[in-house]
Amino acid sequence: MSAPGNTVSPEPVSRLGSALFRLGRARRDAVASVLARRGWSSAVLPYPGYGLGGSTRVLARVVLAPARRQPSEVRGVTAWHRLVTLQRSRVDVDITAEGQTEEHRVRSGPGGFVDAALPWTLEPGERTVVLRVGRRPPVEATVHVAAPGVRTGIVCDIDDTALVTGLQHPVRAAWQTMSRAFAQRVAVDGMADLVTAAHVQLGGTGTPVVYLSTGPWNFNGPLARFLARCGFPAGPLLLTQWGPTPEGVFRDGRVHKRRSLQRLRADFPDVRWLLVGDDGEHDPATYEEFAREHPEHVVAIALRQVGVSATPTGAEEDAPVPVVRGADGHVLLERLRPVLAEHLLRSGGGTAPR
Repeated sequence: MSAPGNTVSPEPVSRLGSALFRLGRARRDAVASVLARRGWSSAVLPYPGYGLGGSTRVLARVVLAPARRQPSEVRGVTAWHRLVTLQRSRVDVDITAEGQTEEHRVRSGPGGFVDAALPWTLEPGERTVVLRVGRRPPVEATVHVAAPGVRTGIVCDIDDTALVTGLQHPVRAAWQTMSRAFAQRVAVDGMADLVTAAHVQLGGTGTPVVYLSTGPWNFNGPLARFLARCGFPAGPLLLTQWGPTPEGVFRDGRVHKRRSLQRLRADFPDVRWLLVGDDGEHDPATYEEFAREHPEHVVAIALRQVGVSATPTGAEEDAPVPVVRGADGHVLLERLRPVLAEHLLRSGGGTAPR
């Protein structure tokens, strides 16, 4: 989906990470061979994707599952259970879309990921693509297609921005994340109202909303349901692969967010983004770095305060774009409204939220 000459450069390869990744793949292949003899087969976990113009980004993961159960149907389990999956790389996946006569076959990559940019022009809104693996029943994935000529969008962090996690206390956050089902988790006060109001003000239907997190892809389904239940606008989730990869032994959340922002810049070359996050981890530095490199692609930065170093006035004069801070979504929204209104006045579009 990224245009030639506007791509994201790969991360350097780690020898130890590559070795551990190959060891893990060999172990999974051995286990998969045993389970295949017991009737298990490759299945698709569909994830929401996005599209604009003549390109559609389809996201999914291929895992091994019992013959009579679709992995996407699992509900109400604690988070650590979702990390126990057997990913399958080098598996062919056939993809079709409503209104399209052409079928595409792609192959799952490392970690079982399917990340395919397909040359489809779909109507704006929520569209459906169908994925098939072997003799398994087909599964559907949603693609959020932006409106032609869209000029603004929203990128929103999840942990401690949309979802109460408490990452400033790592041990407590890890215990809460791993021991509780997502149906028991709590949204950050007012943040759904903030993102919804900003979405309306920036254009509403057809304006892209993307959720960006360092959480693992295994949590995609329950996180998407959590966001919908709490009233957040629908949109794709860009998550990470936990565990060793060819790039390193451990995931680097900051690298993931930086690369995802660059990919969005490439995929939506005419869009300026409202970047929503919190000051508990790396969002301020990551967002500011992106804004300094590409100020023409950032409307403003909105940061929920979770630490003691927050700026009480809600403004930072030396930043390359407007920055607002607030303890919750309600405060942030009041401080953000005039910033967005000024942006829309200069760009000549949008409506005021109620």
